[in-house]
Amino acid sequence: MTTAPALRLFNGGPLRLLPALVREPRHAGLAILVGWLLSFSGSLALAFAAQGLAPDMAEPKFPGNGALVFVLLTVFAPVVETLIMALLLVGLTRFMAPTAAVFASAALWGIAHSLQAPLWGAIIWWPFLVFSTLFLVWRQRGFWAGIGVAAATHALQNLGPALMVVNR
Repeated sequence: MTTAPALRLFNGGPLRLLPALVREPRHAGLAILVGWLLSFSGSLALAFAAQGLAPDMAEPKFPGNGALVFVLLTVFAPVVETLIMALLLVGLTRFMAPTAAVFASAALWGIAHSLQAPLWGAIIWWPFLVFSTLFLVWRQRGFWAGIGVAAATHALQNLGPALMVVNR
């Protein structure tokens, strides 16, 4: 029994602008690295823009500090949110094209994160666009491959903020 070769997804539409390493399930380590660079740089640019537009914007609050918060931000949240995101994307792709599902997922995650700090959602939608794309691309290799690549990228995304929370 042979399996169909994995395809580069999102060759048309706006997601075609993402690097091929993010759109094809060939090199997990490179996909995670490039995905993290995209998600982190994008969210950093959006954070600077938001700070310029609303210097007194509310920031997300994390209870406590120390090792427990570090683990919650870099392990627990990425795994749990990725599992929820994956189930959402599997459902969405039953009713809409993958590109639309990626944008819907990112928007929903932006809204969810806005509930704690309003402008946080405007910053967070971009990383979730990248995570959603990675999940759908790597799902071609298997559900858990999609979870692993997206969650690892998410964990790296959260590493900087986690280090800041631990050291405050």
